Amino acid sequence: MDIGERRIGVAIADDRALVAIPLATVPAHPDPVEAVARLVHEQKADLLVVGLPISMTGALGPQGQRVMALVQEISARIPIPVETWDERLSTVEAQRRLGPRHPKERRDALAAAIILQSYLDHLRGLRR
Repeated sequence: MDIGERRIGVAIADDRALVAIPLATVPAHPDPVEAVARLVHEQKADLLVVGLPISMTGALGPQGQRVMALVQEISARIPIPVETWDERLSTVEAQRRLGPRHPKERRDALAAAIILQSYLDHLRGLRR
């Protein structure tokens, strides 16, 4: 997931966890924790990966702290593991792939897929 101020970009991977696919975006208001919990239930997810906005220097700024607080709330509410993953430049990469004329909702879902694919690729590298 790519949790933003207005929208939450969502991506999924199949049971073999080979490829991340953009799924949708959901509004981040009024309750982002409820939105995430509902999606986890609907998708029958067994792991949630949340993009963590880290600055280019590696620091956790205000947005990163907000996401970490949400991750703690989400973890307390859903029965599956929640992992965070560095989301640096995922939105920039999604925008580059789509071009300037696509809706932000599509960009956010693609950014979530980029985050998830990076996480999956990392896991595959560890298994080698």
